[in-house]
Amino acid sequence: MDGSSKQGIEMLTDRVLVQIPRSEGERKSRAGILIPATAQVARRLAWAEVVATGPHVRTIKPGDQVLFNPEDRYEVEVQGEDYLILRERDIHAVASERVASGTGLYL
Repeated sequence: MDGSSKQGIEMLTDRVLVQIPRSEGERKSRAGILIPATAQVARRLAWAEVVATGPHVRTIKPGDQVLFNPEDRYEVEVQGEDYLILRERDIHAVASERVASGTGLYL
């Protein structure tokens, strides 16, 4: 594919395109200890923002924040930006302003 023409991207079936915020790399423990991005935590779930959804995705919309297992993903680069492709069934939770009933927890 040559770089002279731009093509639109349409997600298919139950696929969700997300982007992890760049600030997600490092995090702090409750005690205030800085945990580097390279530290591996077994089975830790991650949050990402939804960029696009396929036509069979029922409960997730672009702009939502979703919780997923980083092992259940495919990585892709589009115009120098890194994205992840997930299946809707691999998403554990959705955080959105439109979600009326939830856990009582907020991002």
